[in-house]
Amino acid sequence: MSADFTIESAVAGDAQEVAVMVGELLSEIMNATGEQAFNFDLAETTSRLKDFIERGKYFVFVARNGNRDPAGFVALYESHALYAEGAFGTIPELYVRPPWRGNGLGDRLISEARSFAASRRWTRLEVTTPPLPRFDRTLAFYERAGFSISGGRKLKRDV
Repeated sequence: MSADFTIESAVAGDAQEVAVMVGELLSEIMNATGEQAFNFDLAETTSRLKDFIERGKYFVFVARNGNRDPAGFVALYESHALYAEGAFGTIPELYVRPPWRGNGLGDRLISEARSFAASRRWTRLEVTTPPLPRFDRTLAFYERAGFSISGGRKLKRDV
């Protein structure tokens, strides 16, 4: 049950635990799609995350079970756009480890993200799902959490 979990703001010292979960998330996406869409290096990701947290560029909330083991996390960063009428939050990663899925923990992480967004006076939260239709359940989760499709697709280009 999700009531057995605490959610706390991550500090730089939590970077490796969170980076391990990022690796699990990316691996899950690549396994489902059959594409090598991400390059993941644990040491580099840990270092990058620690730097982002220390500079206040990335905000992470970690869910921990009663034994203090990390069960999931949500990450956010501040964005700015005219269409969004100012500052808003982007959720680049949200992950709940498989043993703890389906018990409301993801909803609690979204709730934490919403509270944080309100405290920052962000106008909205945005999230991109992994590739559909393989991740239709992820889309349904976000829709149940109050997100709505705003159109378009996420595109990228390496520079």
